[in-house]
Amino acid sequence: MTFDLELIKKTYSQFPAKTEKARKLLGRPLTLAEKILYVHATDIPSSAFVRGKDYVDFYPDRVAMQDATAQMALLQFMSAGIPKVAVPSTAHCDHLIQAEIGADKDLATANEKNKEVYEFLASVSNKYGIGFWKPGAGIIHQVVLENYAFPGGMMIGTDSHTPNAGGLGMVAIGVGGADAVDVMAGMSWELKFPKLIGVHLKGKLGGWTSAKDVILALAGILTVKGGTGAIVEYFGEGTKSISCTGKGTICNMGAEIGATTSIFPYDEKMAGYLRATDRADIAELANGIADCLQADSEIVLDPSKYYDEVIEIDLDTLEPHINGPFTPDKAWKLSEFAKAVKENNYPEELKVALIGSCTNSSYEDIDRSAGLASQALLKNLKAKSQFTITPGSEVVRATIERDGQLDKLEKIGGVVLANACGPCIGQWKRNDIKKGDRNSIITSFNRNFAARNDSNPETYAFVASPEIVTALALAGSLTFNPKTDYLENEKGEKVKLDEPKGDELPRAGFLKDEHGYTSPASDGSKIQVNISEASDRLQALAPFAKWDGKDIIDAPLLLKAKGKCTTDHISMAGPWLKFRGHLDNISNNMFIGAINAFNEKANSIKNQLTGGYDEVPNVARNYKAQGLGWIVVGDENYGEGSSREHAAMEPRWLGGRAIIVKSFARIHETNLKKQGMLPLTFTNSADYDKIQEDDKLSIIGLIDLAPGKQVKLVIKHKDSSQDEIQLNHTFNESQIAWFKAGSALNLIASKSKVGV
Repeated sequence: MTFDLELIKKTYSQFPAKTEKARKLLGRPLTLAEKILYVHATDIPSSAFVRGKDYVDFYPDRVAMQDATAQMALLQFMSAGIPKVAVPSTAHCDHLIQAEIGADKDLATANEKNKEVYEFLASVSNKYGIGFWKPGAGIIHQVVLENYAFPGGMMIGTDSHTPNAGGLGMVAIGVGGADAVDVMAGMSWELKFPKLIGVHLKGKLGGWTSAKDVILALAGILTVKGGTGAIVEYFGEGTKSISCTGKGTICNMGAEIGATTSIFPYDEKMAGYLRATDRADIAELANGIADCLQADSEIVLDPSKYYDEVIEIDLDTLEPHINGPFTPDKAWKLSEFAKAVKENNYPEELKVALIGSCTNSSYEDIDRSAGLASQALLKNLKAKSQFTITPGSEVVRATIERDGQLDKLEKIGGVVLANACGPCIGQWKRNDIKKGDRNSIITSFNRNFAARNDSNPETYAFVASPEIVTALALAGSLTFNPKTDYLENEKGEKVKLDEPKGDELPRAGFLKDEHGYTSPASDGSKIQVNISEASDRLQALAPFAKWDGKDIIDAPLLLKAKGKCTTDHISMAGPWLKFRGHLDNISNNMFIGAINAFNEKANSIKNQLTGGYDEVPNVARNYKAQGLGWIVVGDENYGEGSSREHAAMEPRWLGGRAIIVKSFARIHETNLKKQGMLPLTFTNSADYDKIQEDDKLSIIGLIDLAPGKQVKLVIKHKDSSQDEIQLNHTFNESQIAWFKAGSALNLIASKSKVGV
């Protein structure tokens, strides 16, 4: 079934003329990303957009939201007073299903525990014209790839792994819920025009190496912030050897290098996937403008002329990789990993191996893993570690059940989990260890921050391809190299695994999901959405206060965060996901994972009013009750990781005024601006060291806040001495208007009320 065919036809009808206009404007050949961006810009300007500098307004084709983020996004949309979404939008119930026993029981438990939230999302979707995907239908990114992504399109999604749709040639960007509200309200969406990183793929994948290894290797090259502010565009002959879903895997994990999004050129692999998912009509349309859906031919001849940075990866020589622990950019070649395990004293015994998640849960992923399971059965091997399988969607699950892959995986000891995020995002009720137990797991997921999967900071999490994860599950050891090492089977024989093989697409076609999707009402004006005042899961939103027109004077320092401070550190997931629709309740997790630079502890900070130490949310609430706004100071790449806007809304709700750091991750900086916070950066990063525990902080110059104009920070120390330093910001005029109004949503609501 093809959704929104007329929209796609309209987009494609404009593509050739708009790309030609952009080509003349720039006076040179165009990359693929440039074509899609210029086609979706609200206006093609009189001069070229400047990468990394100009803020540009775009009209995305669609919006997608997952249940954890959709709650707050739709609560904000409701408060804006707009009767129906202006662009095709969907909500997907995938984050709130906790993995523990197995698919059927876990899904039943989720439906019972989350009944109030699911009913809220279903009714809001029905009222405002939003497509609704029920619990169990699948993970948002896999469902989008199967149903909505199309080459040359542009979408935003309230999840950082929205770039998964780049596997179908789409510019797909993760955002916060307030950005989604803009687009659903019919407004343009603003983005700083990205820089471009070109990745030239040469050769062809083979053997134990898979698409996952491309992005694992690239993460090691670029690090977790090397792609910040940039689109990663893959090009070259090597792209044609990678399946559509393999391309999706690579684009999905581009979020782990901070990239705005990642994208592949349109090719026959994409066309084949479109046909296999009942969208042959889109493939036919795309074939008609295929030149527009690829970089111009001159690009590959001299890519350094067109990209800000060019990286070459030879797929013929690329080794399988294993990344981790605790960060997705610590990249190890498989041939070097066993040595690294021993030298770094990583726990060698592998407790759990997990395949699936939005990153690697396609038919091809499962088929290659099941091929290894088939070998294991023939060679009398069983998994020595716990082994779980998470299908990406009901379409994939039903198809691999029909084709026998699930049976093989279960026979070697695998447990099939629900079609949901589960352990990848911390929705894992793990019963084999206790918190504090030092242990190792390996996953085919995307992130491996400390405590991310199971809330245990002593779990050493590593990331690899599904094939490598499956092989290590059979060995039960991190030091096993399936390319060179032998296993001992149940008969005491030495056996070796052959290279994995698998089909990209099912030979008998995909089975359909007949029950996972609900279309919205054609007229939702009479549908009521009720939120109980007694609910601990949902809370109607009240507008944040407008800026008082004054500088910030003598605000207490709440926290000086040391080192990595991701959105998981600022607003944990796992058990806290249940409160994603209740801003006050979820604010009790604010900064509880961040490390206090003054005592090296998490969730232990000094209360300047009492002189004692307490949990971060308690101190923040104390300051708020006394009418004191407070300030947080942070390190490099602050706010990396998930797109969750709760990490910006919670500080705003509990009285935060500004976040001052060495550098920001893109999505989080925008989220802070949207909520009326001040994201500021040290002009000199060494000034971070001047901040002391008892400091009072004043931000001077807000009255004259303007694009490119610095503001001053006055630091008053406990000994009466003080420092004055300069701070930078990236506000433009429209974003300054958000700050003055109290939030971007306040502006939208005011415009909708006056009919603007």
